[in-house]
Amino acid sequence: MIQVLYISYDGMTDQLGQSQVIPYLKGLSKKGYQFTLLSFEKPERFKKYAVEISSLLKENNIEWVPLTYIKKPPVLSTMWDVHRMKRRAFQLHREKKFEIVHCRSYLSSLVGLQMKQKFQTKFIFDMRAFYADERVDGRIWNLDNPFYKFIYRFFKTKEKEFLKEADYVITLTQRARDIIHTWKEIPAQPIPIQVIPCCSDLELFSERSVDQQALQMLRHRFQLTGNEFVLTYLGSVGTWYMLNEMLDFFKCLLTILPQAKFLFITNDLPADILKKAEAMGISKDAFIISPAERKNVPTYLALSRWSIFFIQPYFSKTGSSPTKQGEIMGMGIPIVCNAGVGDVDSIVADTHSGYVLKDFSESTYKAAIEKMQKEELSKEQIREGAFKYYALEKGVGKYEEVYRRVLGE
Repeated sequence: MIQVLYISYDGMTDQLGQSQVIPYLKGLSKKGYQFTLLSFEKPERFKKYAVEISSLLKENNIEWVPLTYIKKPPVLSTMWDVHRMKRRAFQLHREKKFEIVHCRSYLSSLVGLQMKQKFQTKFIFDMRAFYADERVDGRIWNLDNPFYKFIYRFFKTKEKEFLKEADYVITLTQRARDIIHTWKEIPAQPIPIQVIPCCSDLELFSERSVDQQALQMLRHRFQLTGNEFVLTYLGSVGTWYMLNEMLDFFKCLLTILPQAKFLFITNDLPADILKKAEAMGISKDAFIISPAERKNVPTYLALSRWSIFFIQPYFSKTGSSPTKQGEIMGMGIPIVCNAGVGDVDSIVADTHSGYVLKDFSESTYKAAIEKMQKEELSKEQIREGAFKYYALEKGVGKYEEVYRRVLGE
């Protein structure tokens, strides 16, 4: 068995860990890789979900080493977490003699690079998006502050070191790979990069997995007849998502379809969404806002006629793959979204799975809404597109290919 240490600063009790880490490791475990999974868990979620996640990982022969995520004080707590990550990873290596250290994003890679240099383990830099640029674009690091400017420069320097020293690099998008291959300061270009978008469990995200009785109960609970035009948004409306513009689009939709409803499937507080909506003159009666456990999300999505997401089109987002895209497409639901985010627009165009807006003007919204009413997109074709780009089995296969290559097989 090939011993692999997988390091993630994201928690496995978080939805992200459950959708974007564990499914891949389950698939790879069946192909002869023995995983030790080192992660950082938020105390409140760990208390609630630890038993369930621990049982799931044990069933798949994955050893889980959870550490407690420390939130405060900012920066210093992260530095301490990285120190603990390194100490525990080194201890585990002395016990297991890992052949591969697979690092999810940049903080984990600080440790993975050191392990390569000290123990000659193979180092996989699974970079996700452009981390340092995301922190700036998301207004988390203000470059007018010398302290954050120093941190930004530190991580941009480390980014190049990770790219140079990694035995293999994983990006979420073709666009990110193309950008990196233009960077002349990285020697031996083109460096080996595998593109693996945020894949989806297309057995779960399928019309076949929808509990019809539960669906009727939801319709009754939300007072839906089944004839309304229901526009859905799935997930958090935090940093990157353009809530004001999505509300503008919905307001435009209401002028054409006054009975339309906007369903938010989110853990965010309804008051935060409704406050903005009412300030824009949209009645709260047009909204349905509800959280959903992951296993129930397909049933909630099945209420949709269309789904929407607008994401800030910053440079850092050229490396992003919205998890929700594959999940929504798996349900055969068409998407209205914006250009300039990862490979989103090219995938929508290739799979005929919706409409990509070039700007956020009222005229563009109206043109899209007219098309949404007139053109019936094929649910089967949209789902086929999900399999083409986001099938979990394809993602697992690509990871296995990377593992084989770094091991010289």
